[in-house]
Amino acid sequence: MIYYVEDDNNIRDLVVYTLDQSGFEAKGLRNADEFYNACSEQMPELILLDIMLPGDDGLAILKSLKASKKTAEIPVIMVTAKSTEFDKIIGLDSGADDYIVKPFGVMELVARVRALMRRTNRNSSSEIIEEGGLVVDRQKRKVTIYDKEITLTLKEFELLYLLMKNRGIALTRERILESVWDYSYDGGTRTVDVHITMLRQKLGEYGDLIETLRGVGYRFGGITK
Repeated sequence: MIYYVEDDNNIRDLVVYTLDQSGFEAKGLRNADEFYNACSEQMPELILLDIMLPGDDGLAILKSLKASKKTAEIPVIMVTAKSTEFDKIIGLDSGADDYIVKPFGVMELVARVRALMRRTNRNSSSEIIEEGGLVVDRQKRKVTIYDKEITLTLKEFELLYLLMKNRGIALTRERILESVWDYSYDGGTRTVDVHITMLRQKLGEYGDLIETLRGVGYRFGGITK
């Protein structure tokens, strides 16, 4: 089930109809109250969340979702009329996995939903990568540091996994975009830099293992023995 929280009836109905016709099960909701009530009955697999809403806006809803262990792992795509880099970074920094700016093509939105759902539902192998006290469990999509679980967004997890899997290898920003975002992304390489910054902060001392390669991209260096 996909929930789309949007107060514009025409946009909401069009997106829900298109998602339904594309093979998804979708439900449109007008505001935060309707959204929370729907979640109490059925948890969604993915959430499309408009920023400008009556009452609690989209960012307030997003922060509430990420603050709860029950909903923190649900992938969220922000749908917004705001197109400045600052607004996009706020959404990403608050835990959104992606964003799309109005006006948008509904088929582009469907493509992004498919990409995000594919990554969320992918039947991955039970591969575990370790670096000192940092452990990444691919199958459980779980990251721990000295047995303490670290909460990451879907994109942050995929980014960390990609870097650690390619330990010691320089990855360009373009390759990271292609690998982690999994579609023709027009947000620019600045998106990678923003996610790297957030990932480093969450990893604490292990964040220093993510090396910046000027003019190239990033590399997970590993612990020097």
